Amino acid sequence: MLGNLLGFAGLALGWRRSVWSWPVQLLSGAVLIAAYLGGDSPNPGLIGKQVIVIAAAAWGWTRWQQGRRTAGEIAVRFASWPERAALVGGLAAGTVALAGLYLANPGWSWNPWADAYIFVGTLAAMYAQARGWVEFWFAWVAVDVVGVPLAFDSGYAFSGLTYSIYFVLVLLGLRAWWLRTRTPRPMGADLPEGVTA
Repeated sequence: MLGNLLGFAGLALGWRRSVWSWPVQLLSGAVLIAAYLGGDSPNPGLIGKQVIVIAAAAWGWTRWQQGRRTAGEIAVRFASWPERAALVGGLAAGTVALAGLYLANPGWSWNPWADAYIFVGTLAAMYAQARGWVEFWFAWVAVDVVGVPLAFDSGYAFSGLTYSIYFVLVLLGLRAWWLRTRTPRPMGADLPEGVTA
C-alpha cells in the first residue's frame, strides 16, 4: 500500500513538473522491493522490475536537475514523429522480449503478456517523462487501460483503486502539460536536445 501511495505521489509531482517526482518514484521502488523480499517466497521478476524502475528514476532525476539548472524550469514539449516511433517500437519490442522471459520462467509472472506490457509501458512513460515529452501521459494512459482491469481481476482491489485514481490524475496531467506547450516561453529558454528535462 505504501509503495502504491508513493507511486501516486510521484505521478502527482510529475504533473506539477517538480523534480521531487523522481526521488519519490525511487523510494516507491525501494518500498516495493522490501515488500517483495519480506514475503514467504520472494519473486525475482517483481524484484528485478523494481530495481530497473529505481535506476530509471535516478536517471530521470538527473535529467530534470540538469534542465532546472540550465533553464530554471522543466521544459515540456511534444515528441517528434521519429521519437514517437522509437518510443512505440521500444514498447513493442520490450514487451515481446520480456514476455518471452516470463514465459521461460513461469514463476516470475502470473500473466506474462500483460505484466510485460505494463512494466515496459511504465519504463516508456518514465523515459518520456525524463525527456519532458507530453507523450509521457499517453504512455500512462496505455498502461492504465490494461493495468486497472488486470489489478481488479487478479484480486488486488487496492492496487486497482490506486490505478483508477492514477488514471484521473494522468488525464489532468496530460491537460496541464498540453497547455504548457502552448504557453509562450522567454527567448533563449529552449534547451538543446538531451538537456531539456
